[in-house]
Amino acid sequence: MPDIRAEIARRRAFAIISHPDAGKTTLTEKLLLYGGAIQLAGSVTARKNQASSASDWMELERKRGISVSSTVLQFDYAGHRINLLDTPGHKDFSEDTYRVLTAVDAAVMVIDAGKGIESQTRKLFEVCRLRGVPILTFMNKLDRPARDLLELVDELESALQIHAYPMNWPMGTGERFRGVYDRAAKRAHLFERTARGAYRAPEQVAGISDPIVRDALDDDSYRQFVEQLDLLEAAGPAFDRADAARGGTTPVFFGSAVNNFGVELLLSALLEHAPAPAPRRAVSGSTVAVDGPFSAFVFKIQGNMDPRHRDRVAFARVVSGRFTRDLPVRHSGTGRVFRLANAHKIFGREREVLEEAYAGDVIGLVGYGDFGVGDTLAEDPSVVYDEIPRFAPECFARLFNPNPAKYKPFAKGVEQLLREGVVRRLTPLDAGDSKSILLAAVGPLQFEVAQFRLESEYGVESKLEPAPWTLARWIGAKTPAGAIDAVGLPVQCARARDEDGREMILFPTEWALQYLSERHPEIELLRLPPRP
Repeated sequence: MPDIRAEIARRRAFAIISHPDAGKTTLTEKLLLYGGAIQLAGSVTARKNQASSASDWMELERKRGISVSSTVLQFDYAGHRINLLDTPGHKDFSEDTYRVLTAVDAAVMVIDAGKGIESQTRKLFEVCRLRGVPILTFMNKLDRPARDLLELVDELESALQIHAYPMNWPMGTGERFRGVYDRAAKRAHLFERTARGAYRAPEQVAGISDPIVRDALDDDSYRQFVEQLDLLEAAGPAFDRADAARGGTTPVFFGSAVNNFGVELLLSALLEHAPAPAPRRAVSGSTVAVDGPFSAFVFKIQGNMDPRHRDRVAFARVVSGRFTRDLPVRHSGTGRVFRLANAHKIFGREREVLEEAYAGDVIGLVGYGDFGVGDTLAEDPSVVYDEIPRFAPECFARLFNPNPAKYKPFAKGVEQLLREGVVRRLTPLDAGDSKSILLAAVGPLQFEVAQFRLESEYGVESKLEPAPWTLARWIGAKTPAGAIDAVGLPVQCARARDEDGREMILFPTEWALQYLSERHPEIELLRLPPRP
């Protein structure tokens, strides 16, 4: 039997986060290329025209050219087992991204060097900070016009309140971008472009004083490179590895994902600076050792990944121990014991039967209809995790079935989407319209995905009617009984219950929320659902 501690120590689990169009999915593809997981990378242009990214498996993703669902990609590189989780960049799917961040030990933050820090990047960074997730930063698109490089580093520190340490420095930008200089190794990496970045970029490595470096750059680029490097060496502090592991410092890397410049340096740095799996705290307050009995939690449900089988996959992060096929575990949602006979290693849409896994791995459990997001699976029934965040919805709509003859497939499709958390179902406390389903989501594009999947996967049409509310709050336990009935609600507000029976108030405007809060402070309104 393999040494369990050694196996866990070689695991790395990380997510890639960014604002839309910063190059997140392209970087994911190139990390797979350099990790040996794929032989030919599909660039953004190629994906739109003919090929598709290995991480974007859903038809809607291919049509829109965006990621709307997180994907697990597992591969081996340099003696390590890597679990790479590609996440949606679009803000409408941020809840899916937040769930993924519970399942990783580090994150790569991709920033467009021409734009700097953007709104969604800032939000995702704050989630990582709250969870104490260490972050490596990749300044992307250096092959295009970029902002002042020193200003980009300064913006990281001023806008995000984190120390930023450039691990390498670009030699030229835009059309004059030729490579990066590794500050620790004191070696220049000069790259050549390949057609559409489909193959590993040919590379030359040399000392900074080597004539090949001087000849590769024009006079202005070389002068600027040397001046900036001198400033960094003179003014910047030494790299604090311990602070980076705590999330207080972000190692910064420069490159161009589409051209494969600097990608391998980033991948190697992930093995060095991303932490191995660490102990986590259970609901009971006890700390679960990574080499103890097997335990895991489900952070994502995805149905119909394989159109040939129309099954559902529960993605689980292994928190502790060693998984083996047919392992009996206690399911926190039902209290039942399940034998995990149908576990798979997932790579985008592809899968293969899994015989074993260790803490730090993500496994796909196929066909377990009782498993839901947030559930714990453990050999020790006393171990239960509470890792999955819930956020108040901001978009609401009523979903109709225009074809009563297709009631069964319509109901089955809606139930699957609800189980996955693509959208949420609310139950109005007034009489309402019994012919429609009240849906809630973080962003409106989630409704589009729901309708698309109902039609493409279940063959049913649907009608969607926007509802008038724009935000919701849960009612806290401190609210006196009957208080809401006594005061009444502002115009167009409504009361509803979520899937767990917790009461909410739906508000049409921020003003209505403010009005109720100020006039009736005895009513406790919560952004996050109350603990049971």
